Amino acid sequence: MSAGSRSDRGPALSVVPDLPSPEETRWLDDDQQASWRALVLGTQLLMDRLDDELHEHGLSLAEYEIMVRLSASDEGCMRMARLADSLAHSRSRVTHTIARMEKAGLVQRSTSPEDGRGIVASLTPDGWARLREAAPTHVTGVRGHLVDLVSAEDLQAVGRVLNAVADHLIGDHPEREIRQGCDQEA
Repeated sequence: MSAGSRSDRGPALSVVPDLPSPEETRWLDDDQQASWRALVLGTQLLMDRLDDELHEHGLSLAEYEIMVRLSASDEGCMRMARLADSLAHSRSRVTHTIARMEKAGLVQRSTSPEDGRGIVASLTPDGWARLREAAPTHVTGVRGHLVDLVSAEDLQAVGRVLNAVADHLIGDHPEREIRQGCDQEA
């Protein structure tokens, strides 16, 4: 077979279990397609901008989110596996990011105080200071690039839509649930 043949690209859709055939697929209409593309583009641009703005504090958006998760935990620390799950990132990605943050003096890793077996991450005093410094920038960005651009009703509609999506998908990954206690966090 030549390069790019069916065997090189994987199985045909009709042989993949649980996927409808092209004839059975409920394709998006023009309005649905436009809304979907707006969601994809808007979300990517928003996350990229928020990430860029945090760079003035020497942080990426991923690092900031790790710091928020750690600051919100009841114990002041979080097991590495739980942290990865809550971020919907691979454990290796979180380990790599935490290592970089540890080198910068923002977090520290230690054995779990509960059982001494697991590894937990916690913010250092410098990490807390950096989080307090960066939070206004992040919240200002969330307001300026999203919240203040739309009506309260539209923002609530976005929240309802994305909560419906999360409710539908969270069953497969309940460890990723972070919506409780986030009333004050952006």
